Amino acid sequence: MANTKEIQSRINSIHDTMKITKAMYMMSSVKLRKARQKLEDTEPYFYGLQDQIKSILYHFPTMQHLFFDNRNSDMHEQIKKKAFIVISGDKGMAGAYNHNVLKEAKRLCDESQEYKIFAIGETGRQYFTSLGYNVEESFRFSANNPSVHRARVITEDIVERYKEEEMDEVYIVYTRMERGMKEEVEVEQLLPLKTNQFIKEELVDNVKKGKSNGTLEDFEGSDDYFVIYPSPKVVLNDLAYNYVTGFIYGALVEGFATEENARMVAMQAATDNAEAMLKELSIEYNRLRQAAITQEITEVIGGAKALKKKKMKKAKAGK
Repeated sequence: MANTKEIQSRINSIHDTMKITKAMYMMSSVKLRKARQKLEDTEPYFYGLQDQIKSILYHFPTMQHLFFDNRNSDMHEQIKKKAFIVISGDKGMAGAYNHNVLKEAKRLCDESQEYKIFAIGETGRQYFTSLGYNVEESFRFSANNPSVHRARVITEDIVERYKEEEMDEVYIVYTRMERGMKEEVEVEQLLPLKTNQFIKEELVDNVKKGKSNGTLEDFEGSDDYFVIYPSPKVVLNDLAYNYVTGFIYGALVEGFATEENARMVAMQAATDNAEAMLKELSIEYNRLRQAAITQEITEVIGGAKALKKKKMKKAKAGK
């Protein structure tokens, strides 16, 4: 059984640990609010880009483009090479955040014949490298403090590789925080973009606005006439590029915010466990102190009785 000195040492150690967990909780809380604010500030711009893409594809549904799945009628059947942009954290102590996204990315790689991993975050890079997966070594980006500039640099790298046909499909694997603070791993296809999905969304928007009954033929003879300069394909190229940048930035922020939220939950749980341990140790410490005091009192009483008996024996012997 531990003595009071050892228990006091453990109590002091737990108090020091609680200071760290509480500080990390506060830091993660601040980072989470900042990340959410940054995403809210940029969302209107990227949503506007998405609306423009939907409008162009709605008016030119048969136009073929490199960034869209209608770029070549024979391309879809020949797709083999896949790229997975995996967003994980740079450090641990965030519950199951890293485990969930890495598990899903590993499953996707195992199901693919030919793939390449573009890992954002040191945890994912180290994980896949240690298992011998095909990780792009020259692709090194931090998941901490995401920015639009970093998203643009990533987009430039990925798009150039896509144009050079290093990959036929590009997917992004990240974690987002749903309502109720629930973590969900998302897998979205970045390239090629899905033409039908944009057209479908535009049709739904027009139906809601009363401009269409849900068919493309409704556009013929309508007043929604506009001029695209220099050409729809050139404009769509810039819009799609910025759309991919916005999607990557959103995924970076979502992943970062989810990581910080998971770390807040983990640090709160650690603090609660520490408080429970302190309560148990305090009870044990008080019990040992009481036992030690009782032992001392018993020894004093025993000594007093022994001394009394000794004096009584001396008194009897003197008689």
